[in-house]
Amino acid sequence: MERKYDLESRLITFASEVISFTDSMISSKAGNHMSNQLLRSGTSPALNYGEAQSGESRKDFIHKLKIVLKELRESRVALKIISKSKLHQDPSLIEKLIDECNQLISIFVKSIETAGRNNY
Repeated sequence: MERKYDLESRLITFASEVISFTDSMISSKAGNHMSNQLLRSGTSPALNYGEAQSGESRKDFIHKLKIVLKELRESRVALKIISKSKLHQDPSLIEKLIDECNQLISIFVKSIETAGRNNY
């Protein structure tokens, strides 16, 4: 039980950091667009993980975990675009978010594999 809480807590922290990060991005047409994109994809994993916890079946649970993974991957690409385009003034903060995103992606890849194996 503690492990589930820890993962949920990490996703909530990631979402919170994305919110703060997007609020401090450069205000321009591109900056606003990428900020909105990252805000959606970066907060979505925590919300979808919460929904996955009440999955109606193992198949539903796996499906919702795959949505979490998809949103994390989208967030990682958005962060890379923001970095490359210099739409944020703190490169170390971008790298910190990308690192956490990569760690979460790895966790969810393994979780989906495990849940899939346990499904049969």
